[in-house]
Amino acid sequence: MSDSTRRTLRTSLQTVLALLPLLAGEPSARNAPAVAGVVAIAAALTRVMALPEVERLLPSWLRKEGRT
Repeated sequence: MSDSTRRTLRTSLQTVLALLPLLAGEPSARNAPAVAGVVAIAAALTRVMALPEVERLLPSWLRKEGRT
């Protein structure tokens, strides 16, 4: 699997995880503060998933090249 495909899958997974709280709420909750919350969660997940400890827990097809 190419590095660009791997990065796309990781970003997609992080975005879905970030959107879960928003999707679980009422439709009226979809406003600017909710979107800001999603962006904050996505940023935090991106940072956490970049940690070597988390990298080792990911399935091999989601790991960065050269790290196992």
